[in-house]
Amino acid sequence: MVNLYRDVLWPLLFSGLRADPEAVKMGLLRALHWIDATQATGILSALERLFCYRDPRLAVSLWGLTFPNPLGLAAGFDKDGLALGVWPSLGFGFVEVGTVTPQPQPGNPKPRLFQLPQDRAALNRMGFNNQGAAALAERLRRLHQRPIPIGINLGKAKITPLEEAAADYLASFRLLQDLGDYFVVNVSSPNTPGLRSLQAAEQLEPILSALQRENQKRKPLLVKIAPDLDWPDIDSILELAQDHQLAGIVATNTTLRRDNLKTRFLPGRGIPFAPAESRPILAEAGGISGAPLRERSTQVIRYIHRSTQGKLPIIGVGGIFTLADALEKLEAGASLLQVYTGWVYEGPGMVPQLLRGLARSSPPSPDVTLPPENTPVGQIQA
Repeated sequence: MVNLYRDVLWPLLFSGLRADPEAVKMGLLRALHWIDATQATGILSALERLFCYRDPRLAVSLWGLTFPNPLGLAAGFDKDGLALGVWPSLGFGFVEVGTVTPQPQPGNPKPRLFQLPQDRAALNRMGFNNQGAAALAERLRRLHQRPIPIGINLGKAKITPLEEAAADYLASFRLLQDLGDYFVVNVSSPNTPGLRSLQAAEQLEPILSALQRENQKRKPLLVKIAPDLDWPDIDSILELAQDHQLAGIVATNTTLRRDNLKTRFLPGRGIPFAPAESRPILAEAGGISGAPLRERSTQVIRYIHRSTQGKLPIIGVGGIFTLADALEKLEAGASLLQVYTGWVYEGPGMVPQLLRGLARSSPPSPDVTLPPENTPVGQIQA
């Protein structure tokens, strides 16, 4: 069956007209924001009829929250919460906004978002562009209703020294803690200089300590990790998660790896049907999302699940396009799923299609052989 979005509109926009992916995304967000702001009930009802699939078998109860289904929109798409009232009508079971920083920041120079159709992937180097925590807080206060949980992804400003990172995360959390249902500490984006070094235990510990001291209402607090970490580094984060009573892990962010890409050069911009510029992808900064990330993110999910004996909830994200991709991550141990790049490639019909498949499927329990009781975490193989 032809998918008009995937098979006609997407190739026309990004291969034929060579539109700027960020401009297209922002145009979509402006349209969704208008629908949200005007409460265009006719449009919202039409979206619900087209893209919502409800089945009580899909509901997930976690952290005292009820998720109507396990499929959420990942952080990075609606950074500023512009379309919070519309995402439920597009079928999502939850949405994560951000990454947000204490003060507004413009992010990295453009162009900074590229589609890699040969790989069904994207390269981004956005750099936490956002309107700041205060603007997001005001938008959340004005929200008419909250039919799905809202997560908030917290980051460090580019100009903040690494040694002062905890203060940045804490400042945003103080402004937003009453307005989010769960919070994610983003220390794994490759697009803010030095940020990934905050995944090291000695740097992450003071951030988590500061947040949990402030977290008097015990909001669920998670950490989002990179797929490029070695197993011992993941072990260290899992120990901190236990020590600081974290609610879970988001696995994973984008990857810096380029070795498995078919794309060798970045596509050109702005001149329809003109030859692409020759820009070697190996020389380009940024993180890769989409299909090339699928296998590694699933490996990390499985490793975390086995290492914690399934006691630490995992939000699985990375390379979900099909029902098989979603089931793979659930069977590896994910409690919830997030999509972004797959949704961009497949279109809004992807959500109800996945949900119908999940409702019909009865995923077996994750294939976990628990290690002997005293086996060090680092010796458990993923």
